[in-house]
Amino acid sequence: MTDFSVLDLVPVSDGKTPGDALQNAKHLAQHVEALGFKRYWVAEHHNMVGIASAATSVVIGFIAGNTKTIRVGAGGIMLPNHSPLVIAEQFGTLESLYPGRIDLGLGRAPGTDRQTWAALRVDPSASDRFPQDVLELQQYLSAAQPGQPIQAVPGAGTNVPLWILGSSLFGAHLAAVLGLPYAFASHFAPGELMNALAVYRERFEPSAQLAEPHAMAGVNVIVADTDAEAKRLFTSIQQRFVGMLRNDRGYLKPPIEDIETYWTPAEKIHAQRMLQCSFVGSPETVKAGLKAFIAETQVKELMVASALYEHEARLKSHALLAGIMSDL
Repeated sequence: MTDFSVLDLVPVSDGKTPGDALQNAKHLAQHVEALGFKRYWVAEHHNMVGIASAATSVVIGFIAGNTKTIRVGAGGIMLPNHSPLVIAEQFGTLESLYPGRIDLGLGRAPGTDRQTWAALRVDPSASDRFPQDVLELQQYLSAAQPGQPIQAVPGAGTNVPLWILGSSLFGAHLAAVLGLPYAFASHFAPGELMNALAVYRERFEPSAQLAEPHAMAGVNVIVADTDAEAKRLFTSIQQRFVGMLRNDRGYLKPPIEDIETYWTPAEKIHAQRMLQCSFVGSPETVKAGLKAFIAETQVKELMVASALYEHEARLKSHALLAGIMSDL
């Protein structure tokens, strides 16, 4: 059986506040915990008014403190933005507070634009050091060695499980060499999904953390009572992706009746390409689509994204998805 987890970008809907979005995230996490989802991840994005998870470790602490059993983590922390020691301390603290429930997914992209990256005081070449930074972070989270001059406190000995995130072959190679689980961002960049999975599985080397490959794929899933209603709800996500093309990363917009009136033909092609791994419809429609996707990719876990404008619709979508998970 494939495991199901949740990726929440903590979307700020038009007319709402970041505080509203964070409370919705807490509510959704409690909801999916009761429904049997495995993980609840939030991601680092900066200078985006429509996303409230910039202080990722703080949000993880808030979610973990308001849930009991679900694993909570980062999908992910953009490691080039940070010192590995600071991340080890933050996640060592989270693991100390919520033992056995914290995940740390790592990405090498900045999670923002160049101007904001400069405001973060990040060296533009920081991404080039990503493999070395992962190893340094892993060392800080491992048991401290005698005479080790720098330790993460808390952090040393917590062995917070690391994940490598990516949308290209680079992350697949790195995850394989380090023997770490791998999460592919096919919910917005599906182009290299099958190639990356093949590279990861072929080159995987067992490690202390993981004996065999564990691949996860991100997918957009919107479930409603009917195909028509699900497609209407999905237009909020489609508008967001068109907004990226228009350099308008604003608030999450309400759904519209006809997306064809919103985008241009060129925008439609580009957005549909990015949203290729999306499963939208009634429970039966989504079940058929996900079953085919799982059969094709052979992933062990799906990370479900569903940035819906209407919070109640998002709760219902996850409940309807939970109703078909056992069939998948």
